[in-house]
Amino acid sequence: MQTLRETILDASSRGVAIGHFNISNIEGFWAIVHAARALGVPAIVGLSEGERDFVGVKQAVALVKATREELGYPIYINADHTYSFERVKEAVDAGFDAVIFDGAKLSLEENIKQTKACVDYARSVSASRRTDVLVEAEMGYIGQSSKILDAIPEGAVVSGDALTSPEDAARFVHETGVDLFAPAVGNIHGMLRSMPDPRLDIPRIAAIRAAAGVPLVLHGGSGTVDQDFTDAITAGISIVHINTEIRVAYRDAMRAFLNEHPDEVAPYKIAKGAVTAMEDVITKRLKLFSKMG
Repeated sequence: MQTLRETILDASSRGVAIGHFNISNIEGFWAIVHAARALGVPAIVGLSEGERDFVGVKQAVALVKATREELGYPIYINADHTYSFERVKEAVDAGFDAVIFDGAKLSLEENIKQTKACVDYARSVSASRRTDVLVEAEMGYIGQSSKILDAIPEGAVVSGDALTSPEDAARFVHETGVDLFAPAVGNIHGMLRSMPDPRLDIPRIAAIRAAAGVPLVLHGGSGTVDQDFTDAITAGISIVHINTEIRVAYRDAMRAFLNEHPDEVAPYKIAKGAVTAMEDVITKRLKLFSKMG
C-alpha cells in the first residue's frame, strides 16, 4: 500500500485532491471509511487538539491503523491544528501519519523557528522507526473554529496583500523543510451563516505552488463554492479540509431522529441516520475533489 506521501504525490500528479475530514466520534470515522471505499479513493481522517482530547490520541491512531490493515485500504490519520511542539511530539510519538503545526498567529520568524523544531523531531523519529511522518505548517490566520459564523473571524486574512505571498511561502518551506504547506488564500475556518464564504484567490494559489515546491493544503473548505474547489485543485491544492459541513449534517440528522423517535435510547439506532448524513456530505466532496462526473 502507498504511504501518505506517495498518495499525495500521486494525487498531485493527476490533478486531483485528497479529502481530509475531521472526526469527534466513531460515527464520523465510519462515514469517511464507507464513502471513500464506495468511491475507491483514499481519504485522510483528521483530529484537532480538542478532537484528540475527546477521542484519545493513541486510540484514534489504533482505530485508523487497525482498519487500514484489516481492509487493506488507504485511510490515513492526521493530527490537525496543533499549536505547540509538545503536542506535535505527542502525535508523532503516537504514530500519526502526519501532523500540522499551526503557527499562523505567530510572526513569520517565530513560525519558521517553531515549525523547523517540529520538522526536525519528526525526521528523527521517522529515521529511527523507518516510518514517514509528514509535517505540515500554516501561514496566514484564517480563524480557528469549525462552526457556523455570523461574521468573518476577527483578525482573519481573507483578501489583499495580507494573504500569503509566494515569496514568503518559498522562504518558509526552504527554511523549515515542511512536507506540506497551508496558505491563506481567501479561505476561512467555519461557515458563514447568512452569506457565502469569501472566494479563493486562484492565481495566488498557483503562484504559491510554483514558489513553494511542495503540495498545498486548503483549510476551511466548508462553505466554499464548488467552482473554487475545482479551480484551486487545478492550481495546486492537493488536500482539502472539511469539518463544519460534517458537523452540521451530524447535528441535523440527530435532531430529526430524536424529534421523530423521542423514546429511542439505543445510541447505535439514534446515530445511524447521522452516519448516513455525514457519508452523503463526504461522498459529494470526494467526488468533487477527485473530479468524478
